[in-house]
Amino acid sequence: MTYSFHPEAEEELARAVDYYETYSPGLGMEFADEIYATIQRIIRFPEAWSPFYRGTRRCLARRFPFGVIYHVDGDTIIVAAVMQLNRRPNDWITRLK
Repeated sequence: MTYSFHPEAEEELARAVDYYETYSPGLGMEFADEIYATIQRIIRFPEAWSPFYRGTRRCLARRFPFGVIYHVDGDTIIVAAVMQLNRRPNDWITRLK
C-alpha cells in the first residue's frame, strides 16, 4: 500500500514542521518523524481507526496534538489533512471529492 498527500495537507505538514522548528531547533524534524510514523501505522492497519467523516478516518499522532485524516482509495492512502486537534477542526472537509 502507498500513500499520497492532498496538496493542502502537504502544506499543513510543512507549516507545522516550520513552526516547531522555529520553536525549538530539531523539534520540527521530530514532528515530521512522528507524522510519518503515524502514516506508517495507517498503512499497516488502514481500517483500524473508526470512521470519522464521509469515508475518512482519523489516526492520532502519539506525541503531538495532531491527527492524520485519511481515506483509502484502492491500494493508496490519501492523506486529506494533517490536522491540529484544537484549531479549526473542520477546515479540511472541503478537500473531499
